[in-house]
Amino acid sequence: MAFFQKLFDKKSKLLFLFFIVFLISSILHLLNYYNVTLIHPTLLLVTRLIGILILVLFAYKRRSLTTWILVSMVLGVEFGFDLPEIASKMNIFSKIFLNLVKTIIGPLIFSTLVVGIAGHADLKQVGRMSWKSILYFEVVSTIALFIGLIAINISKAGVGVNKPVGEVVNQINPMKAQSTEEIILHIFPENIAKSVAEGQVLQIVVFSIIFGIAVALLSDTYRKPMLTFTKALSETMFKFTNIVMYFAPIAVFAAIAYSVGHMGIDILLNLARLLATLYIALIAFMLVILLPIALIIRIPIKKFIAAVSEPFSIAFATTSSESALPIAMENMQKFGVPQKIVAFVMPTGYSFNLDGTTLYLSLASVFVAQVAGIDLSVSQQIIIVLTLMLTSKGVAGVPRASLVILLGTAASFGLPTWPIFIILGIDELMDMARTGVNVVGNCLATAVVARWEGEFDDKAARNFNADYSEDL
Repeated sequence: MAFFQKLFDKKSKLLFLFFIVFLISSILHLLNYYNVTLIHPTLLLVTRLIGILILVLFAYKRRSLTTWILVSMVLGVEFGFDLPEIASKMNIFSKIFLNLVKTIIGPLIFSTLVVGIAGHADLKQVGRMSWKSILYFEVVSTIALFIGLIAINISKAGVGVNKPVGEVVNQINPMKAQSTEEIILHIFPENIAKSVAEGQVLQIVVFSIIFGIAVALLSDTYRKPMLTFTKALSETMFKFTNIVMYFAPIAVFAAIAYSVGHMGIDILLNLARLLATLYIALIAFMLVILLPIALIIRIPIKKFIAAVSEPFSIAFATTSSESALPIAMENMQKFGVPQKIVAFVMPTGYSFNLDGTTLYLSLASVFVAQVAGIDLSVSQQIIIVLTLMLTSKGVAGVPRASLVILLGTAASFGLPTWPIFIILGIDELMDMARTGVNVVGNCLATAVVARWEGEFDDKAARNFNADYSEDL
């Protein structure tokens, strides 16, 4: 009886009503699209607006930040479709949000890492977390590369794509992949202020680890004041994060509206096979790899989904892993992962554990060959994957990094670069998915290392509640 009462409460009724309206609206749009019967555009608009109004009421009743973010995505699509000229100028709101988030990242990583290392003074654990994290990152990201390879070979999304008229390669600025020396040097900061200003996460991590070790080696006279300061800074930055997150629905709305407004809704139909291949491959990766890992380490799946839903939604809408980092770190701490593990594993993973991006790179590399009509043997494709295992590690901190790596891979294996221009047309839509998967993968990595270290708090995980998202 209680189940049925819950099923038919006011919030559930609104959601059920939305699905009914959505179904009716979808049928009307399909009938109109395939010219089965002509339906007045006003009627189509009214059905969409009724559905959106119901969603807004549902979000108001739900009073959850996650719900508002998801509803904002729907509102953004509608706004971008109906008012593309205005929507194409709204990206400033998502940029404001990203700028605010970027101010959090440096101080947050620094303070949490220093507290985690110096607060416990267990330098051996830092070493253990390092090799465990890198081992996990390498295994999972390599599997992601092979899944991308398998997916594109099954779908053959690049076969039959016509070459654009004229040479388009000149429209892409020439780029080259980073050398091994550049990748290694990129890890170590030359100026910590510069690293913070440029958002170089890995450099901030390296500086913070060394700083934390230095603080751990101090006498209590000097160590305690520094720990007090860093603990206060850490708590302050988490409160700062909560404040900034209230702006997230507006930023998400603007980001989606801008994408639809400047690309058009028809972009969803173009290169559908490539988009579908990537999305299906990423979903398969999460179901076949990440889900079993989560089950093996015995974490409550429903609670984990609740913990990563907001970071995933923000990363998906803004196509920025950085935008989701602060809230992801906070949620994983509430989920039962110790602060010292979250502070070390997650920022490091943003450089070495970009599962979605590595899967995309292997998929896109073979797609380029298929479009160009080049038949790559199995051994050649495996060599490409082995190369990407190394070059993809330089993906962090480089503007349009996936493009840099992709162009470098094409050049290394004698592939033409003009097919990459075709990918650029829908790269933003692809970036949404791969960025979201990057965030989920890194959140899971913190739980894996915590369980491996024997410090995962099962009680906190079972009782997880993103309380900052309630009572908005």
